[in-house]
Amino acid sequence: MVILCSNGLSSNAILSEIKPHLVNSYNALLVVTADNEYKAKNYHIPRCKNELTELGLSVEIFDIDTDDVDEMLKYDMVEFIGGNPFYLLNSIREHHAEPILKKIAENRILIGWSAAVFVFGPTLELVNEYSPEMNTWNIKDLSALGLSTIEVLPHYSKFIDRFERFEERCKAYEERKSTQVIRLNDGDAVVIERNKVKIIRA
Repeated sequence: MVILCSNGLSSNAILSEIKPHLVNSYNALLVVTADNEYKAKNYHIPRCKNELTELGLSVEIFDIDTDDVDEMLKYDMVEFIGGNPFYLLNSIREHHAEPILKKIAENRILIGWSAAVFVFGPTLELVNEYSPEMNTWNIKDLSALGLSTIEVLPHYSKFIDRFERFEERCKAYEERKSTQVIRLNDGDAVVIERNKVKIIRA
């Protein structure tokens, strides 16, 4: 199962959707790699840990940059926090974590929010439309992991006034790429299980 969120498991609607899937699930991993500056000191970490413990899971912090990626397979749920999608994709590729994440998506619960929704999807092209300056690693191949074919735009209501012509540019992208982008506000999510897609609104 893959869950794409705007800002984590931050609404009762998302938590209620996940709970039935947690039978015989005991532990969770919180992956901080995408925040290449603060890592485990990211200010969202206490909230995210609390959300996972409320689901009855024990929680550990993990960083692909420093930890053994094979260890991720020992956990029932793996959640990636936000940060820089270009950095996250580059790190996953450098540490050969792609096959591990595919196994987790197929057999466990893989959650990604903010930056990770782009990395788990088919491409980083949409985020590159708005924030090309984040690609300080000069990544040429913007193909993402393809764990989902769905393209998501997180933090929609927050960013609509922060970026010039935000919605207009998203529509132009959809037309140019012949795709449909799901716009998510904080508290929303897209749940993908066995090719079935469900949109959760807070």
